[in-house]
Amino acid sequence: MAHGSRDPRHAATVEALAHAIRALRPELPVTTAYLDHCAPRIAQVAPRLTDAIAVPLLLNRAFHAKHDIPAALRAAGSAIPVADVLGPSPLLLDALDRRLAESGLDVTDPTVRARTGIVLAAAGSSDPAANATTRAVAATWQFTRGWAAVTTAYASATTPTVADALTTLRADPAVHTTAVAPYLLAPGLLPDRIATAAAPADHLAATLGAAPELARLVLTRHHEAATATTSTARTA
Repeated sequence: MAHGSRDPRHAATVEALAHAIRALRPELPVTTAYLDHCAPRIAQVAPRLTDAIAVPLLLNRAFHAKHDIPAALRAAGSAIPVADVLGPSPLLLDALDRRLAESGLDVTDPTVRARTGIVLAAAGSSDPAANATTRAVAATWQFTRGWAAVTTAYASATTPTVADALTTLRADPAVHTTAVAPYLLAPGLLPDRIATAAAPADHLAATLGAAPELARLVLTRHHEAATATTSTARTA
């Protein structure tokens, strides 16, 4: 279940991710649905899926995960289990590395990593806990990969902006190369805003999209929810 966007690249990316999931698990039916803007909507899909699990294509547990998706399922008369959101996860860090490598940055060289500062650019949320989770992801990414610095920035709702974060990185004497890594699933208005602000950076990664790590992560969340549902049924 994705948010949806007026930008057709969003739905195309979600469908590409669904295709990648089907390739990993051909025996598992995969259906996409959207909260807004795109078809099919959750109300069109959920009522006919009685033996299914909803996996939110969301990186943080913010308003859409806490309120919008549960409300949409209730309105559709659906009681299917809802899996956890995608983040945080080591698989997301692997996907971020992949996208940076595709931008031309040598992510395998420890010397390069030790001289590179990264802006992890998220959508931004009015929920402080969601933004704190993004900062924790940035800290984990820096610590586990050995980047010179990883700082967060946001395309909406809160600060700092990507431009401000890049200015901070360039002032850091340990940083010789800068990169912007969108912490977003699909192209659209906010990723375009991030890309525009990232013009001074040495590298700009693509959105996470249909990365193989994302497909595996969706299946992981599905398995976790299926296991929890089975366990609950046995103890009921």
